[in-house]
Amino acid sequence: MTEAVESRHFIQQIIDADIEAGKWGAPGDRSVVTTRFPPEPNGYLHLGHTKAICLSCGLAREYGGRFFLRFDDTNPTKEEQEFVDSIKHDLEWLGATWEGDAKFASDYFDQMYAWAIELIEKGLAYVDDQSVDEIRTGRGNLKDGGKESPFRNRSVEENLDLFARMKAGEFENGSRVLRAKIDMNSPNMNLRDPLIYRIVNAPHHRTGDTWHIYPMYDWAHGLEDSIEGITHSLCTLEFEDHRPLYDWFIDAINQGRPDDAKIHHPQQIEFSRLFLSYTNMSKRFMRQLVEENHVNGWDDPRMITVAGFRRRGYTPESFWKLAEDVGITKFNAMVDFSRLENMVREDLNERAPRAMVVLDPIKLIVTNWGEHGDEDRVEVMEAANHPKDGSFGSRAINFGKELWIEREDFMIDPPKKFFRLGVGREVRLRCGYWVKCHDYKSDADGNIAEVHCTYDPQTKGGNNPPADAEGKVRKVKGTIHWVNVNDAVDAEVRLFDRLYKAERPGKKTGDHLDDLNPDSLKIITNAKIEPGLMSKGPDEPTWNDGIRRFQFERAGYFCVDSDSTPQKMVFNRTASLRDSWAKQQ
Repeated sequence: MTEAVESRHFIQQIIDADIEAGKWGAPGDRSVVTTRFPPEPNGYLHLGHTKAICLSCGLAREYGGRFFLRFDDTNPTKEEQEFVDSIKHDLEWLGATWEGDAKFASDYFDQMYAWAIELIEKGLAYVDDQSVDEIRTGRGNLKDGGKESPFRNRSVEENLDLFARMKAGEFENGSRVLRAKIDMNSPNMNLRDPLIYRIVNAPHHRTGDTWHIYPMYDWAHGLEDSIEGITHSLCTLEFEDHRPLYDWFIDAINQGRPDDAKIHHPQQIEFSRLFLSYTNMSKRFMRQLVEENHVNGWDDPRMITVAGFRRRGYTPESFWKLAEDVGITKFNAMVDFSRLENMVREDLNERAPRAMVVLDPIKLIVTNWGEHGDEDRVEVMEAANHPKDGSFGSRAINFGKELWIEREDFMIDPPKKFFRLGVGREVRLRCGYWVKCHDYKSDADGNIAEVHCTYDPQTKGGNNPPADAEGKVRKVKGTIHWVNVNDAVDAEVRLFDRLYKAERPGKKTGDHLDDLNPDSLKIITNAKIEPGLMSKGPDEPTWNDGIRRFQFERAGYFCVDSDSTPQKMVFNRTASLRDSWAKQQ
C-alpha cells in the first residue's frame, strides 16, 4: 500500500474504491458521492454530533458530491420546532452547508406506509396485539431464543385491515404494533421480529393530526437514505448491529421486483463516535439538566451543546480541527477534553485581539505622578492589538495617577520567585511605565485596598530605562496589566468551567448529577474593562458569526455574551490561557 493511501482513513479508501469501480455511477465520477446528517429534533446538538457533521459534510465537499440535512422526526411526543431551528443554526454556524431545503422523515410518511403494506402483502409483516413488555419478554436474550407471538400468523387480509385501522386512529396508544416477520431465533436481537410502526395518538410538529401511527427509527432510517439516494450512509459504531436490519428491510421491499423497479440500496459504514472526557452526551441527561434548572437552558455555556459552546466563544474552526485531530477509526476511545480546549486556544491565539481587563481590582496609586503640579494629567499610551500581527492595528489607552490592577499581583510579603508587586518590588505596567511599590493600605477587614508606587518617567511605553553611568541597564522580571481608573468601565465576567468534575460523570454512583462541578460558574460583577471594549472598534476583526472574541491579557480567552447591553457588558470565558485541569491532575 502506498504512503498516500495509508494517509487516508478507511472511509476515504472505501469511497475511493467505489468510485474507481463505478459502484454508484460511471467509473471515476466523484460527484456521485452523497452523504447526509440525520439528527432527531428532540434536543439540541451536542459536541459528539460535530464529528459526524464534519465527516459527512467534509467528504461530500472533498469529492464534489452532495450533502443533505435530514431530520428523523418520527417521535412527535419529544420533537419540537425549537430543536429543528437550533439544529439548522448549528450547521450553518459550523459551515456545514447542505444542498437544497432541509429534508424530513415526515416528508416520506406516505411512501414508508405504502412499503409497510407491501411487506404485509408479502407475508413479511404482521400486526401484534401484545403489550410492549410481552414483546420484550418474547424476544428472549442473547443466550436463549425468542418466542413467536400468538398473532404472528394472522392472515394478510386481517393484518391489512388492522393496520389501516391503526392508521385511522381507532386504537389506543400501545395497544397494537406492526412487526417485521424475520427470525425469532436470530443471534442478532435486532432481527427478532422488530417493530416497524407503533400507535401514537399525538400531533406532529409538521403533519399535525394526520397520522396516528409513526414509523420506528430502524424502519425509517434506511428507507430515508434510499429515497434520497445516499451512497455512503455514515453512522457511529452503535448502529453496526442494526445494519443487517436496514439491509433486510430494503431487500424485503425489493423482493420480487424487476431490476428497474428496485429501490436504491445505500452502503452503511460505521465509525467511532466522539467521546469526550468530563462530558455526558446523553440527550436524556441533557434534558434533565435543563428541566431541573441545573443549567440555564440548552445554550448555557456549561452545556456540551453546540449552542452552548458557541455562546462560550468557541469557533467553528476549532471543531473542524478537533474532528481532524481525533481521526476516523473503528475503535471507540475517550478523548481528553483538553484536546478541544487546545484547538480553540490555538485558533484564538492567532485571531483574537488583546485587551486589558482587571477581574479582581485593587487600586494602584502613582504617588509621584503629581510632583510637578500636574496630578490630573493623562498620558496616552499606544497598545498593540496583537503582539505578532501588525494588521490588527493598535489602540490608545490612557495612563493616569490611579490605576486598577489585579489583587493577586500584590503580596505583602512575597516569596523570592514572586515576580510581581510587593514592598520594594518593581514591575513593568504593560504599555505604561515601570512602577516600584513603597507602601500599601488595608481596609477595616484587613484586605488590601491600595498599593502605593512611584513610576520611572524614563520607562514610558514599558520600555527599559537607559543604561546608568557604568553602562548597566536595570531590569525587571514581571509585567502586569492595568486599567486607568478614570476610564474604566464596570462589566460582568462569567468564568465558566467544566460542568462535571469527574472524567466519566456518574461512573461511581450511577447518577451523573453526583459529579456536577460546584465551581462550573463564577460571576464577577465588578470587573474593570477598557472603554474600547464597549463597542466594536475600526481595527477589531470581524467574525463570521458576529461574536466578539478577545484575549484578556494574562487571564484567558473571552467573548461578549448575548446578555450584554449598551449599558452593561457581559463577557464569557472561553478558555484559560493554559490547561489548569491537567496541572490539577
